[in-house]
Formats: sequence, structure tokens, C-alpha cells
Amino acid sequence: MKRTLIHNALIVNEGTTTQGSVVITDQGTISEILIHGKPLSAPCDETIDATGCYLLPGVIDDHVHFRDPGLTYKADILSESRAAAAGGVTSIMDMPNTVPQTTTLEALEQKFSLLDKQCMVNHSCYYGATNDNSTDFTSLDKTRVCGVKLFMGSSTGNMLVDRLDSLRNVFGGTDLPIAAHCENTAIIRKNIEKYQAQYADEEDVPVSKHPNIRSSAACYASSRLAVQLARETGARLHLLHLSTARETGLLEAGPVEGKQITGEACVAHLLFCQTDYRTLGALIKCNPAIKSKTDREALRKAINQDVIDVIATDHAPHLITEKKGGALKAMSGMPMVQFSLVSMLQLASKGIFTLEKVVEKMCHAPARLFAIHGRGFIREGYRADLVLVRPESPWTLDKSLILSKCGWSPLEGHTFDWHVERTIINGHTVYDGHQVDESYRGEALKFER
Repeated sequence: MKRTLIHNALIVNEGTTTQGSVVITDQGTISEILIHGKPLSAPCDETIDATGCYLLPGVIDDHVHFRDPGLTYKADILSESRAAAAGGVTSIMDMPNTVPQTTTLEALEQKFSLLDKQCMVNHSCYYGATNDNSTDFTSLDKTRVCGVKLFMGSSTGNMLVDRLDSLRNVFGGTDLPIAAHCENTAIIRKNIEKYQAQYADEEDVPVSKHPNIRSSAACYASSRLAVQLARETGARLHLLHLSTARETGLLEAGPVEGKQITGEACVAHLLFCQTDYRTLGALIKCNPAIKSKTDREALRKAINQDVIDVIATDHAPHLITEKKGGALKAMSGMPMVQFSLVSMLQLASKGIFTLEKVVEKMCHAPARLFAIHGRGFIREGYRADLVLVRPESPWTLDKSLILSKCGWSPLEGHTFDWHVERTIINGHTVYDGHQVDESYRGEALKFER
């Protein structure tokens, strides 16, 4: 069994940063953690000099849209998992609004097969709820399926669950985490009518009005209903991509373990605010909309106070041609998975978060929330999903570095001070700081339920 020593790193794990070394095996596990002068138990076959680098657990992104199957002209599992690996993301959970949608047991098995064959990082996927498929939930393998995705607004195709009886069936039909997209459709439609009338002589409503259309009121009304239904039924609710200060009041502070209702913030909502539409326009158009600076600051505060539990991406690639237009015509979503970790480390450098908080929200908390077996921490016996990052190593993002199939990023031109030096998945170096090993395939995530 080959042993590899990651030597002399600053290990960020479980709330502390400690100088040390880690031994990993080609069987995919962490075999030794050497801190406080602990010696090696046996010689190693290879040494990776990590001097000057931080060693983190691999990022677990609980919210990606890899577009496979059916929308592969803009992204696919291979291209987007390649981008994930280059960004230090070692595990992903894919969303069901594809073609066909992952809303039948047959489509679920097809998605699992695609992920097994094409995904370079570890993986699972959500089962999509509809108005009439909650009877399928008892047939789901809880050790394989990460959760049930529920669109309570802003949906594609038939995935909008908008009947109260159907919502009660979803919330009462499973003890898997229900990952909910919460926006009130009626409020959004009323706002659309208002702005269409206001800009009747224009080709589209200006994208700057997107947060007025998909408003704070629309988000709060839907999130409040989801929380109410979860409390009534005892369901395990995970509120996705929170975007408003008011929504954070629906959540309680504390560790993720034992929480019935948890929340997610996405990288875009933590980086951008409403004034950024002036320069970035529809490039940062997403659902729910990026809102005010006050909302952004409230989300950041909620992360630091452990009110919001997880940081994810909602990685949602579109062709750049599909981002043309304004609030109604430009498609919503942006590619973020390759640059999510360095973006959050950049905020840590500015004092907005600590490194330990970034690791908690991007690595530990997703593992705890979804009860992922053997991942998310630097612990002996755990899978060797690790990322080495180097601080004070500035580089500027240009198109040549983008690995997502869509070929653009709202962060183009931004200079980062952190660099991903190496991404290790199950003990295998998948990204060496320059190239991705496209022959590698990750493992299916397993859940302890």
C-alpha cells in the first residue's frame, strides 16, 4: 500500500489551525495525522512539501446544476466536475431540473449511472418533488439519495409544487432533507405585471429591477410557509440560497447537528449586491435575485453567528448568449463552482470570515447536515478528500482558466490572493495546480441514515 506524506502544512480542521502533516494511502484514506510532534509510524513512499500552504478538507457543494442529461450544450457532468476539482470541490450534490427531470425512479437511476460514469468528484443527486410523486419517496434509497428537492416557486416545467395539499404530502412523505427553493409565484407574477407596464416601450425590463420582481417579500412569504409546514409535520427542511435579511429571522443559531430547519447561503449572494448590476448586468442574474447590501451583510452575519449553516454555489451554467437581455429575458444562473473556495478565502483575508468558519460552512457542515459517511473532516480513517491552498499567491482570472463548458464567469478580471495548489479525492491527486486528471472518477456519496 503506497503511503504519501503531505508535509508541513497548516491544517485547518474542526475549528483550529495547526502546523502538521498528514499521511494518505492509495486506498483512499487518511491513515495518520501528525501534529504536536507525533512521529511517523512507518516510512512514506512520496512526500508532498506543503510548506506555506493550508490543508483543508475538500469542499462539499450541496447545490449544483451540472445540466446532464438533456442540457449538455451548456454544461455536462464531465466538464463541470472538472471545474469543481480545479476549485478544491471534492463532492457535489446535483439538482433534478434536467431533461428529463429527475422526478421518476427510472430517471433517478439514469442520473446515478451518468454520475458514476462521468463525474470526476464524489457525487449524489436529489430526487425532484412534483405535485403528484410523493408516493415515490418511500422507494428512495436513503443511503444514496442526498435529499428531496422542492421548488416552491421559480421552477422549470412541472416541478413547481404550488398546491397546499401537495406540499403537505411532500413535507409529510419523507424524513430525507427537503431542500427547498422558496419564492412566492403569485407575488412574482404581480411584480412582473407592474414592471412590464412601467417599461412597456422597452424590449425588456432592466435587469436592475430583477430584485424588485423577485422581491424580498416573495422570498420571505415562501420561506415562512416552508418553515410552517416543516414544524407542522416534523419534516427536515433545508432552505436553499437564502437572499434576504428577513429570512434569516426564520432560523435559529447553533450547531447544525440536531437542527430540524437549516439554511444555505450561496457564494454569489455573499459576494455581490444590488449595485453590482450596474457593471455586471445579467451576468449576476440568478433566482432568487441578488439583493441589497443590507441583505448581503445580514447573510454574512448569519454565517458568523451559525444561523446559516452551509455555503454552496447553486452552480448554474448558461451560454453567454443566454445571458443577453434584462430582468425577464436573460436566463438566471451563473457558473461558480471553480472559484467558490478562493472567493470565500478572499473574504476571509478581508476579515469577513475566519478560515475556520469557511471550512466549517463549506466542508464540515454539509457532511453533518446530510450525514455523509466518512467525509468532510481531516480525521484518521476518513476518505482522503483534501485541498492544498496557498495564500499570498496573486493571480487574475481570465477566460483561459475557466473550465466550465460555458466559458465565462462573472468574476473575470478579479485578482485572487489564494491559489488552489492541489485537489486530492479519495487519495488521488485529481488537480495538481495546473491540470486536471480527466481519467479519474469520484465515488458515490453514502449517507448514514
